[in-house]
Amino acid sequence: MRRQSPLTTGIIYFILGILFTVFAVQNVSEDGWNFFSFLLIFLATLDFGSGIRMILLHFKIKAIHKKK
Repeated sequence: MRRQSPLTTGIIYFILGILFTVFAVQNVSEDGWNFFSFLLIFLATLDFGSGIRMILLHFKIKAIHKKK
């Protein structure tokens, strides 16, 4: 079984963050600000943060392998 690269995982997190943001915008435009809207925005924030961290990890690993 092959491990997924941090770059692939980061891209997936970014896609999920965009998806949760779209759902949050739709929910706010239909129902206004409620608990579910804040939950969707919170999940999008976590996904964007994890995506950035995974992409930075990918470049850090790549730099370490390049030094060797």
